[in-house]
Amino acid sequence: MNRFNRRHFLKSSAVLGAGYWMTATARSAARAADRPNGKLQFAGIGVGGKGSSDIDQCGPLGTVVALCDVDRRMLEAKKKNFPEAQTFRDYREMLEKLGDKIDAVTVSTPDHMHAPPALKAMRMGKHVYCQKPLCHTVWEARQMRLAARENRVCTQMGNQGTAENGLRRAVELVQAGVLGAVREVHVWTNRPIWPQAPQVVARPKGEFQIPDYLEWDLFLGAAPERPYAPGYHPFAWRGWWDFGTGALGDMACHTANMAYMALQLGSPVSAEAEAGDVNPETCPSYAHVILNFPARESLPPVTWHWYEGKKDGKKMLPPESLLSKLLKGNEKLADSGSILVGEKGILFSPNDYGAAYRLVGEGLEEAAKKVPQSLPRNGRGDAGMKEEWVRAIRENKPEIAMSNFDYAGMLTEAVLLGNVAIRAQKRIEFDAERCACTNVPEANAFIKKSYRKGFEI
Repeated sequence: MNRFNRRHFLKSSAVLGAGYWMTATARSAARAADRPNGKLQFAGIGVGGKGSSDIDQCGPLGTVVALCDVDRRMLEAKKKNFPEAQTFRDYREMLEKLGDKIDAVTVSTPDHMHAPPALKAMRMGKHVYCQKPLCHTVWEARQMRLAARENRVCTQMGNQGTAENGLRRAVELVQAGVLGAVREVHVWTNRPIWPQAPQVVARPKGEFQIPDYLEWDLFLGAAPERPYAPGYHPFAWRGWWDFGTGALGDMACHTANMAYMALQLGSPVSAEAEAGDVNPETCPSYAHVILNFPARESLPPVTWHWYEGKKDGKKMLPPESLLSKLLKGNEKLADSGSILVGEKGILFSPNDYGAAYRLVGEGLEEAAKKVPQSLPRNGRGDAGMKEEWVRAIRENKPEIAMSNFDYAGMLTEAVLLGNVAIRAQKRIEFDAERCACTNVPEANAFIKKSYRKGFEI
């Protein structure tokens, strides 16, 4: 087991209920406690789409003092919910102007603009709730995790399955050894559900007028310059490498979360991928990604398989020989889910979040009944994630937020390494200590990207 995995993952996820291994001061929480009403003051960065519910769920937990969005329509709609909040189009202006009035921020922008505002906020001592995937690149995930520690803030990534009691119970069972040694994991998805290869493989041609409601330069943010075209905003950016992370980035922080947490997977040592219609602009038409994780203390190596898209019109899925052991009668496979294959049996979760599952193997159900509860229960989904984040801030205990950046940063690093393999079109070996690919130097351009001036991190 490499030194990075042992030092930076197992200590912090042994697992998550035992206490955070780093002392946190949480400066903003102290400021909030000094106020007469003791309320935390929130700002929302990106308040349309998922950002709308993210900031709404913070409302009952404190006071929303600022809203920021590059799209005026989103901003005006959300202002109706929080009429006292100040509005901004540029997160930099908001943080600079209201720096002493904001305790915590939600970041719910396109993937390429997660890290710049989140890192700026953390370095100012703000607590951060950031949507999944935590960021756009492997290197950014590392910086997000380190910044949370260094600035002693409380954090949470928005993979809301973490709050599901079913996921937490599955983690308990796997870690108690109900499945025996697990060496194989399979995860599949129904994504992409947005245009990318093969429908789109190049930038739109022609000249298009920027809508008056959209600040295109701010939407681009850290991404390279390109002309505006309809189709990027507000949803289909997910299929473009400059803005999104494709099906793997969009869903694996959900669907692979239970297996990753249960097995304490840490950093992969290698990644490879079979993918279709690979091109420099958009995510692929299909992919089968394989991540190889090393032994972790007493735990054996794990081979992790990811399936997305369609090849020759057929959905990419785990092998039929495995599925035939799990499906009952005329049961159809769920659109997404995960499978953990152990020496004693299988845990099969036909669910995006790992929240529902069944055990397949003789004696597993009886063995499961003997496993005591070791993790706290929540069961309130997305709202529960905000509640645990706020409780972490209040109690100055980052570990209360179970998808804090110490954990979520590791998960996101692993997930996004799969995209590096897709784009490199070669098997890559990963040195976690250096956060670098060692055998395919050109792949490092996908691990750490360049930033447009004004949006550097």
